[in-house]
Formats: sequence, structure tokens, C-alpha cells
Amino acid sequence: MSLGLLKKYLYLLLFCSSALVAEPITGTSAKLKLLDKTTNKVTQKIINVNSIIDWDSLNIQIYACYSTPPEEIPEDYVLLEIKDTLSKKKEYIYRGWMISSSPDVTPLEHPIYDLWLIDCMVDKAS
Repeated sequence: MSLGLLKKYLYLLLFCSSALVAEPITGTSAKLKLLDKTTNKVTQKIINVNSIIDWDSLNIQIYACYSTPPEEIPEDYVLLEIKDTLSKKKEYIYRGWMISSSPDVTPLEHPIYDLWLIDCMVDKAS
């Protein structure tokens, strides 16, 4: 195979692979589910992006929320930071991305709470 033909195939492969990956859809809020392990109570909240809420003893800040386009496999991602207000250390107990389909990949490790991303809410008007 000549070098010129190999370059053509490489460019074609790069062009086709970039066309297959669609841009994620930016969400306006994240729907989260919280399990209190001591009471076995499950609650849900919708938290807006770029906002901070206090939920039981957790302080949760949402930075970004993304969903895959409808033509792809459904997936939601949220970037957040969580502090425990009852902790003597004033540091984050979780920082990073949570994935809706795989909560066990990036779990919140806390003795009292489990937290999951349910959905990234997208503004239907845009």
C-alpha cells in the first residue's frame, strides 16, 4: 500500500469518526436521589446548575450537567462538589463527575448517605 493511499484512508477514518461523535446537550438542572441509610428514606431534588443547596447535612454545588443527544445511548453527567456540614474537617467529601448509568463507578462514599444522578434536565425551549 502506498503512503499516499494510506494517508487518504487515515483522513477518511478521522473524518468519519469525528462525525459519529455528537456534542452533548447542556442541561439547566440535575435531578438527584439521596438515600439516608439510617432511616432508609429516599428523597429526590432538582438542583439548578451553578447553584448550592443544603440537603440534610450535605452541602451540594452543581457546576455542569450534560446529556447525550437523543440519537445516542442515553447518558447523563453532572459535575459537583459535596461537603458534609457535620464533619469537623471543612473539606469536600466528593468532587468530580457522576454518571447516571454507572453510579458505582464514581460513588459518593459516605457512612450515612448514598447519592445518585437520575437525570440532567434540559430546557425544551432551546
